[in-house]
Amino acid sequence: MAPTQFPRHLKPIEPQGQELLQQERANASFDIKHLTEKIYGKPYLDTKKRILSVLANDPILSDKSHRYYTGRNIRFKKAMAAAKRMAELIKEHQWTPEDVNIADLLFDEAGPFRLHRSMFIPTIEGQATEEQKRLFLEPAQRYEIIGCYAQTELGHGSNVRGLETTATYDNNSQSFIFHSPTLTASKWWIGGLGKTATHAVVMARLITNGKDHGPHPFIVQLRDLVSHEPLPGITVGDIGPKFGFGTVDNGFLMFDQYRVPHVALLARFSQVDKATGEYIKPPNDKLSYGTMVFVRANIVMESRYVLARAATVAVRYSAIRSQGSDAANPKKIAGTDGVTKVVETPVLDYMMQQYRLFPILAQAYACHFTGEAMHRMYYENQERMANGDFSYLADLHASSSGLKSLTTTMAVAAIEECRRACGGHGYLLSSGLGQFYQDYLPKATWEGDNYLLTQQTTRYLLKTFRSVRAGKKYDRNFSSQYMVDYLAQPKAQCPVKEASDFTNPETILTIFKYRVAFMVEQAVHGLDVEKRTWNDMLVEIYRISRAHCQLIMVSNFFQGVFSADNQNKVMGVALGDVALLYALSTLEQEVADVLTSGYVTPAQALLLKQQVIATLKKVRPNAVGLVDAFDFPDYLMNSALGESQGKVYERLTEMAEREPLNHTSVVDGYEDYYRPLIHSGKQNWELDSNGVAHLRGYLDKAGLPAKL
Repeated sequence: MAPTQFPRHLKPIEPQGQELLQQERANASFDIKHLTEKIYGKPYLDTKKRILSVLANDPILSDKSHRYYTGRNIRFKKAMAAAKRMAELIKEHQWTPEDVNIADLLFDEAGPFRLHRSMFIPTIEGQATEEQKRLFLEPAQRYEIIGCYAQTELGHGSNVRGLETTATYDNNSQSFIFHSPTLTASKWWIGGLGKTATHAVVMARLITNGKDHGPHPFIVQLRDLVSHEPLPGITVGDIGPKFGFGTVDNGFLMFDQYRVPHVALLARFSQVDKATGEYIKPPNDKLSYGTMVFVRANIVMESRYVLARAATVAVRYSAIRSQGSDAANPKKIAGTDGVTKVVETPVLDYMMQQYRLFPILAQAYACHFTGEAMHRMYYENQERMANGDFSYLADLHASSSGLKSLTTTMAVAAIEECRRACGGHGYLLSSGLGQFYQDYLPKATWEGDNYLLTQQTTRYLLKTFRSVRAGKKYDRNFSSQYMVDYLAQPKAQCPVKEASDFTNPETILTIFKYRVAFMVEQAVHGLDVEKRTWNDMLVEIYRISRAHCQLIMVSNFFQGVFSADNQNKVMGVALGDVALLYALSTLEQEVADVLTSGYVTPAQALLLKQQVIATLKKVRPNAVGLVDAFDFPDYLMNSALGESQGKVYERLTEMAEREPLNHTSVVDGYEDYYRPLIHSGKQNWELDSNGVAHLRGYLDKAGLPAKL
């Protein structure tokens, strides 16, 4: 039977998607390539172009066509092949860690070696002694051993102190005995553990001479390097199907009195005396915070990609998809015959579509500027700590915790909103949004649950507020300064008199600052005066963290766009309205807290809503150009709806043809399951002149001759 194919001579209705996107790009008020270069820098773009060429022309890594059509077994096997090939390319081209990050971004599939590169190797680099690096790091870099990072357990995730796996030091044999004392002590969710890893960094409770020193990192061999079979004393496997991430073998791991040598404890900071078992503490228990800040800064930057990618699909498709018409403002185009025609209205022209999508586009740019600022602050803090100054760390750690929560929550919501904004076609995997959503969703939980993390942020803010109000010593930084300003004028009023006043960056920033400071003050009163419990205050605690981090993002965005060195340049011209939209749409979303603070009146809140609509209209001509500036190649997107040339309907039909069910005209299983039912009524059939069976009486009604 022949596979199903669409007629090749048919084209989509005019105007074609290519023409519509060309018009949109021509409408942009800025040079799109110039903005792209400002976002990434020319060296990054040159590197990306070089790596993209390698991947797109590689016989294994170039083909992503199977991803939407195959089950986990096939996808995982292909992911194994891709992981091996990527490792070969890393060696062949001598790619740096930054190069590898770009390659992983472009390939866009979490594979079995993901945790080997992102957690196993970096942990050894950061926490191993020179001896341990020679023993473990060098073979790991050559892929002679494959590792993972085993921290989370079946019964404990965010509460690292509650981990149950033990590593008890035996002075006689000078080895650690690993044991899983309960079912909930099973390591769980560990990427790459299920079927791939030969080794793991295992977080286990270090016990020496009868004393529990809490969780510490160990390098533990799990499988034989010849047979790949689990070693005696180890139970390991895959945890089973997940909502997404089908190409990663997330696994479980249990120990039964399993011994590892003394060298297994990563000992750059903490040590155990080999002979006596004496525990030697790290010089500063805050040293690990710097790494956490860096990881979370990367998550904020990754949120930029996620938000921008989802927006790219939805904005491009909305510029091409036409639906209905606006009688008051009909859409007209000049046809190929020179005649101007009235056509249906692109969905992107409807205000509701703009209201749904443009704030997401603004969030992407807000994450870009905040991610850059976080990286700058991280490196500045590293210099300070190297000189023994830890005063900057608490504020940076608190803000990074809240920002991880805020940006990943935004990104998860944005993918789903963009999918819905694409209508029915958004539900297809070929839209490029469904699997993307599935694979990104875990970010809201790992590296810290999004609600738990906010407690770290707010606890720091409450402590700072108490110190500022009491006149005690406090670190002078962004957070403490807005509290000082608030306490100096606790009854201030917003000066806005008309909607356009909401275009003043200083006015907007003051609203954000006042809102957070007021919320912090109320929480301190609730805890210290009303004696409410921390648990009873958790909802307010979450909102405070969210408000503080929204302020940080607005401040960083405004600094990146409206600072003196950007005036009348590409950032200011292209992104001024986008920065205002991010701030105003955020204020509108959080209007209840804004009004509760008393700084903004209900009448001013109505003006705020008006200005949001006005700002959406200003962003509209630049929308496609703004998503194009993120420069996502079609190889990465793998999306029919977000295709860069606008060939949406051609791609949808091409991708439908790839569906395995369409590879034959009659589905496998017809003879066993459908035919017995249908053929049970064959006494009611009659054949037409071509021998095709129809229901008796149908041919008469259709005016067709029956076969004699």
